[in-house]
Amino acid sequence: MATMKITAMNKPEILSPAGDMESFDTALRFGADAVYLAGKSFGMRTASKNFSLAEIKSACEKAHALNRKVYLTCNTLPRNADIPPMPEFLRQAQDCGVDAFIIADLGVFELAKKYAPDVERHISTQGGIINYESANAWYNMGAKRIVLAREMRLDEIAELRTKIPDDLEIECFVHGAMCVSFSGRCLISSFMAGRDANRGDCAQPCRWKYHLMEENREGQFFPVLEDDHGTYLYNSRDLCMIEHIPELVKAGVNSFKIEGRAKTYYYTGVTTNAYRHGVDEYFDHIDEPDYHLSPWIREELEKISHREYSTGFFFTEPGQETERGGYIRRYNAVAVCEKSIDDENVAVVTQRNKFLVGDTLDILPPDGFSFEVKCLRLMNEDGEEVPSAPHPMQRLYMTADRFIPEGSVIRKKN
Repeated sequence: MATMKITAMNKPEILSPAGDMESFDTALRFGADAVYLAGKSFGMRTASKNFSLAEIKSACEKAHALNRKVYLTCNTLPRNADIPPMPEFLRQAQDCGVDAFIIADLGVFELAKKYAPDVERHISTQGGIINYESANAWYNMGAKRIVLAREMRLDEIAELRTKIPDDLEIECFVHGAMCVSFSGRCLISSFMAGRDANRGDCAQPCRWKYHLMEENREGQFFPVLEDDHGTYLYNSRDLCMIEHIPELVKAGVNSFKIEGRAKTYYYTGVTTNAYRHGVDEYFDHIDEPDYHLSPWIREELEKISHREYSTGFFFTEPGQETERGGYIRRYNAVAVCEKSIDDENVAVVTQRNKFLVGDTLDILPPDGFSFEVKCLRLMNEDGEEVPSAPHPMQRLYMTADRFIPEGSVIRKKN
């Protein structure tokens, strides 16, 4: 595989997902260089809350104050009826201050060029770019960045890098859920649920359990392939490239994209933190030929709900990634620390899942180095001592055996 000489200039961007403002704020707090999100229209994740124009403007202001960026997804494959409102949407997004549009459709690309000329245009993974000629064609039309198809091998990416302009950026998914479709273009949802995945309304039928029914045994269902968790026909493993940061950088990838706009603030925080520290650590040891990722960084990614991890298609041809199964959930997020009271080791927390006085809790602070505390005492806002935190979004005063920084995510091992 052809590689390039690595300097600090090659440090890739950490690009994190946000389906709502809480996830957006969490991504910034844990070190994202940029965040991608959708408006109320034209994004590929209608299941997420997504962002109003006022929220997009607020997100841009927050990000720009920290010298970070916001990318707006306009990556559906629109029908005729979707086109008339598009120009005004693009104008308004430019006025909000978004740094780039992520676009899959050539018509939308041309509309963005006309109605929002000050906003960069990035080509979505749904553009299906798998060769340098396609990349160069988009560049010649005005694209600033290409989000490569997930089906490309790492050696193919490295070759592509040598045959495109230096100022055409490469973005690759490095973590998150994988589809059985090619570059996200799938018809299973339309067939099974009448919901068009290519317009953002995927019902995720590839995650459903399936059984076989014999013609003469109506109502008797037989598993096609069964493990301890059930039967899965299409359910691919999750992508995880945290241990291959050096190879990705040497191949010329400019942006590490984390999948997950439909997932929680907790997922966003943990994955952003892991890849932030992984990239920073590698660049701190860039001249060490025997560099290996610190184990704690990889272990952090075991603390989110996920399917069994794989390296996707970076090292294999599509079709060879066949092991499938259900979710692995070793930890649950139970609270977020809204405020800290230094002298007393008291944290003002907002509850997300039940926990008890006496529990050992795992803390992920904004600096990213997790540690454990013991919950010694809980009080509600009325000053009453309580034995547990059973009510979602309840505000509580928690005394621990050590200080918990403001902004920390608090979790509990299952």
